[in-house]
Amino acid sequence: MPDSMAEQLRQDMECEGLLECFHGLKELDRECFRALVGAEEPLTVDELAERVDRERSTAYRAVQRLLQTGFIEKEQINYDQGGYYHVYSPTDPSKITDDMQRMLNDWYAKMGQLIQEFETKYEQSDTPAPPAES
Repeated sequence: MPDSMAEQLRQDMECEGLLECFHGLKELDRECFRALVGAEEPLTVDELAERVDRERSTAYRAVQRLLQTGFIEKEQINYDQGGYYHVYSPTDPSKITDDMQRMLNDWYAKMGQLIQEFETKYEQSDTPAPPAES
């Protein structure tokens, strides 16, 4: 990922890049998210690991990152004879976009404040400097 904002604005970006840009998610996280979106029904971690061709523990870590950022939801399924398991599905896209928009608005306000602080700190005084004594 580019280091500066100028570099980011010059590069082509896909909408999935927002996952990385906003939350620092990895390529595997994006693959898992796409797999869950493409699934006809919620998936277990084992099913997801199989779809992205990774070990269960690796897929589980991606699932945890996606849960933490709110991109997916977890549901508990109970067995009739006792016990349970979890399945995962993507969060409603409108909720995800609302969260990203809110985060962008917060970032924009913070950057505006920092720019104002920069201007205040480095603003040239309108009064001329006193002449140097000889």
